Amino acid sequence: MVALGTKAPDFSLPNVVSGTTVSLQDIKSDRATLVMFICNHCPFVKHVMDELVQLGRDYIPKGVSVIAISSNDAEQYPDDSPEEMKKLAQEKSFPFPYLYDETQQVAKAFDAACTPDFYILDGSLSIVYRGQLDDSRPGNDVPVTGKDIRTALDALLSGSPVSQEQRPSLGCNIKWK
Repeated sequence: MVALGTKAPDFSLPNVVSGTTVSLQDIKSDRATLVMFICNHCPFVKHVMDELVQLGRDYIPKGVSVIAISSNDAEQYPDDSPEEMKKLAQEKSFPFPYLYDETQQVAKAFDAACTPDFYILDGSLSIVYRGQLDDSRPGNDVPVTGKDIRTALDALLSGSPVSQEQRPSLGCNIKWK
C-alpha cells in the first residue's frame, strides 16, 4: 500500500455522466477528499454500493469532496464500460462524479489493488487513509456501516489525527489490461 503522507497523484479523467473531464485539482476539497476505486460488476462493491452513495450524501455537505473511479478493463468486463457506469450512477443517484480511468494510470499511481479501494486526502492532498470501508463482506453478516471511512473523515474534519491503524481493502482485483 502507498505510504501515508504521500502526495496524491494528480489526474484528469472523463466523468461518464456529464461527459466533462474532471481533474483532482478541480474537485479537491480544502478539508478532505475521498477517492474510491469502484466498478459495476464486483460483488464486494455491489454489497456496499448503497453505503457509498450515503457517504456522499452525508459528507459532501460537510465540505468533503467524493470521487468514484473505475479503472477496470471494459473490453474484458463490459459491465464496467462507461455506458454501464453512467447507467449505474444515474440509477443510484450518485451525488459524486464517476470517472473512467481507461488507461489505468490513475489506479497504478495510487497503487490501488482492488474494488472497492479507498483513499482519503487531507487539504494539502496528502494521503491520510488508505484501506477498507468497514468489516462487512458479502456473506459475513456484518452490517455495512462505512465505520472505518466515517471515523477517518470525522477525525480529519474535526482537526484530529487520523489513526495510523488501517486495514487494507478486500475485494475483487482491479481488472488490468
